[in-house]
Amino acid sequence: MNNLQPGALSGLRVLDCATFIAGPYCATFFAEFGAEVIKVELPKVGDPTRKFGTPTPCGDSLIWLSEGRNKKSITIDLRKKEGADLLKKLVEKSDVLVENFQPGTFESWGLSWDELKKHNPKLIMVRISAYGQTGPLSPLPGFGRVANGFGGISYLSGYPDRPPVSPGSATLADYLSGMYGALGALVALQARDKTQEGQVVDVGLYESVFRILDELAPAYHFNGYVRERMGAGTVNVVPHSHYQTKDKKWIAIACTSDKIFMRLAVLMECPELAGNGKWGKIVDREKDRLAIDQFVTDWTTQYTRQELLKLCSEGEVPCGPINSIEEIFTNEQFAARENIAFIKEPRISEDQVIAVPNVVPRLSGTPGKIHSLGPKLGADVDSLLASILALKPEEIESLRQDGVI
Repeated sequence: MNNLQPGALSGLRVLDCATFIAGPYCATFFAEFGAEVIKVELPKVGDPTRKFGTPTPCGDSLIWLSEGRNKKSITIDLRKKEGADLLKKLVEKSDVLVENFQPGTFESWGLSWDELKKHNPKLIMVRISAYGQTGPLSPLPGFGRVANGFGGISYLSGYPDRPPVSPGSATLADYLSGMYGALGALVALQARDKTQEGQVVDVGLYESVFRILDELAPAYHFNGYVRERMGAGTVNVVPHSHYQTKDKKWIAIACTSDKIFMRLAVLMECPELAGNGKWGKIVDREKDRLAIDQFVTDWTTQYTRQELLKLCSEGEVPCGPINSIEEIFTNEQFAARENIAFIKEPRISEDQVIAVPNVVPRLSGTPGKIHSLGPKLGADVDSLLASILALKPEEIESLRQDGVI
């Protein structure tokens, strides 16, 4: 992408008043596609994510450098009246505000939706919290791990004879909710073009988790079915799991239809099991799940992972490796798609490069990009207050002396 080409969302200004991952990730999406995103942080403290995870010599963590990408940093103490007033002035000149504090926090600072829309009736306010802005649990705090449990995905994660486990990452709910927040904001911006009015985008962390649970809700309502933990298996389809290989690695095989199982049976040199055979129909395989998974495992352990990937590819059976992050870094598909971006970070050293996940989704005409990693705390406070609010140097210094910025 030509660095001079404006991003798809250029011209929009987003105030990122959130902390940790969910709200900031929502704002990061806008930053990747060209919006001006201003990170609003507490003076001398900053977003807790700066100290979360792996530290670096520049004083900020790797997760901050990755998720703070493309943003500018301004410090404002929103707890002070002067700080809240300063934010209101910025709201007047912004399109989107993102926050993910416990419900009632913004209100306690005099920054409720009703108050902010007085200053900008066209504002889109994204509010991400553990349980949303309404309901009996709305005032309670919560993080991704809590949301994964409440939303229903942790109950499904793990093996039936063992305790539920974290579904991959405790931050799953945060990233999902940030994505839904960004999607909601884009929808609200589209609506604003028609109505000339702003609105609130309200996302509960648990809601984004609950939304991705396929037929869990309709199946329970329809026939009372309570899905339990199935390990690596998948409800409704067999074989559809993880299988060990001769070289002690793992692959995923996905037989989502009778036709695909026929192909697998041919590869296993047991075509009589498919078609009109005893495992030819999904209903028959479902009844014999454990035996089938063991049968497939007995086959996969005869070959190395690479041999199996080749066999399944030639036999048109969906199959893929269970990759570690080390393997991802050497994977040709990740390389071809440039899924890992290598960005220079001069705050650490002149030649230091940080590897971060690249922008998703991929647009052919106006792709997103990463031009910088997470900024130093307050790096842009003077320039932003001068350029956006036309404050004079002495006014900015006065705010600094009073601890407002």
